[in-house]
Amino acid sequence: MQRCEAYIDLRLIRKNALFIKKRANGAMFYAVVKADGYGHGGVEVARAVEDVADGFCVALTDEGAQLRIAGIKKPILVLTPPMGGDDIARAKHYGLSVTVNGEKTARLSRGLNCHIKINTGMNRYGCAVEELSNVLKELDSQRVEGVYSHLYAPADEEARLAQLALFERAEKLVKNFAPHAVAHIAASGGLLVGGRFIKDAVRCGILLYGYAPAGFRARVYPAMKVAAKKVQTSPAVGGGAGYGTAERQFERLSAYRAGYADGFFRGVPLGVGKLCMDGFISEDESGKKVIFCNAEEYARQCGTISYEVLTSVARRAEKIYLS
Repeated sequence: MQRCEAYIDLRLIRKNALFIKKRANGAMFYAVVKADGYGHGGVEVARAVEDVADGFCVALTDEGAQLRIAGIKKPILVLTPPMGGDDIARAKHYGLSVTVNGEKTARLSRGLNCHIKINTGMNRYGCAVEELSNVLKELDSQRVEGVYSHLYAPADEEARLAQLALFERAEKLVKNFAPHAVAHIAASGGLLVGGRFIKDAVRCGILLYGYAPAGFRARVYPAMKVAAKKVQTSPAVGGGAGYGTAERQFERLSAYRAGYADGFFRGVPLGVGKLCMDGFISEDESGKKVIFCNAEEYARQCGTISYEVLTSVARRAEKIYLS
């Protein structure tokens, strides 16, 4: 097998899920398994925590379909609003709940279970509170399962309180229309803030995989590490160590099978010389090389965040599950 190996500990993911469930203090817990479970394997993660989670969140209807085909029976909310008839057909066929973000998607989603997304300041998806009355006119109250929003800066008290005030206006309108609707504004950051931000449900992604969002700490456990296989070790020839001229001469070098096409970042060397598309060069001759075990540490080197690292580094890896 020429691929990298991603070791994913489902026991730790399950432990993190139990931490979230306890912190939610009786609120429903939607496990976010979009983007292939943040690179950990969406189906495998969902199976590992299905008895702990009350439902799942995905980004795309295709991701929801994959979970259903794999036998996941809990509710699944698609966070991206439907963009056409294909999305509606898949949602209907696989029993997915859709996101309504305005009058157009409300009309498009008639007959489907839905959660209404409110734009409280993130300005990604969602309708303004002022539009909500018109949106509700297009919906069947029995099909409105929830109302939600997303904190754009959960560690910023002023920003999150302003968003909460807007959301609670929308929550009141929706619950007057559909009293059974579940309200949720807390993702991982909101869960850690706690208090009024934990409403009827929480949606947690990054905590599930062992990391806290910026500005927070939590007792959760990183669940993935990635190792590259050594392809060869040989005497160094000429002046290169990958592309470009090496900074110094080497006696022996090893080539390892991991590169930027595998989701690693070209600007951060994994050995000596520049990272190649499919490999890197190292003085290490020891064999299999663990090149990633903590997303936050690697993210700091790369000038990015743990979320991007996790969704990148297992891109072409063989996933090996520990359970």
